[in-house]
Amino acid sequence: MSRALTLLTVHAHPDDETISTGGVMARYAAEGARVICVTCTGGEHGEIVVPELDTPENHAKLAELRRDELRLALEHLGQIESHQLGYVDSGMMGTPENEAPEAFWNADLDDAVGKLVRIVREARPQVLVGYNDFGGYGHPDHIRAAQIAKLAWERAGDPSCYPEHLAEGIPAWQPQKLYETAFDAGARQRDELQAVLRDRGVEAWWLTSEDETDEQKTEREAFMARMADAVGPITTRVDVTDVLEQKLEAAAQHVTQLAKGGFFLGLTVDDWKRFFPTENFTLRESKVGVRIPEGDLFAGLR
Repeated sequence: MSRALTLLTVHAHPDDETISTGGVMARYAAEGARVICVTCTGGEHGEIVVPELDTPENHAKLAELRRDELRLALEHLGQIESHQLGYVDSGMMGTPENEAPEAFWNADLDDAVGKLVRIVREARPQVLVGYNDFGGYGHPDHIRAAQIAKLAWERAGDPSCYPEHLAEGIPAWQPQKLYETAFDAGARQRDELQAVLRDRGVEAWWLTSEDETDEQKTEREAFMARMADAVGPITTRVDVTDVLEQKLEAAAQHVTQLAKGGFFLGLTVDDWKRFFPTENFTLRESKVGVRIPEGDLFAGLR
């Protein structure tokens, strides 16, 4: 693969990069592509899933802890360039954190897009990957990350946008393909996965719980339906079986966020090969001719 091929992914918090695109990042880095990970916030207001680490002291320095976790995770994925936009985690809708003026959700949108456009113009990626309009699962930072990725796609190639970049010697650059991540688990797969998780004593919020009330079940199913409705048609399935061990090793570095007995790390490499052998995407925009379905984010660009 030519080093000229460049992939840039846009994520909300440290750990999102591994969860949704760790496989493609590792695969393309191993093949010799330039891979860039942009993280929008420090994840300051995330939960700490390890009880012995869930202390006021660690919450006070959670951004620092998660920055170190991100660095270690990317080292396991390969030669990945890391950029942070520097915004503060917005928390969930309706929380005090979400109303804070310094939160990513409340940041000036044009300024945020401009920061990402600068990175895009400097890195010159052919492929840009973000989230869908619901941010995957409705988190404000994911929604905002999706917004700035799409706006950066629209503006990075337009020299009239952010002309100060041109004055600094940074010319406009138009990526060729824009993707959204797309989680895909069909009904049969969910049933089989649930059986495996129960055998291992692992619970996941998006799977049926034996002790949930009818009201909880209704709420969960409604939320899952909203998530499913936001996912575009899956156009591109990239085989990541050869790098799943790397992906899980990277996930294990996010100690404060991913419990050893939780869904992500509660499955073995063989389980991931069985249930999630591909990372899936929706191709939203393309400046090059494509043939759907694809098996490669760089299809049409090689």
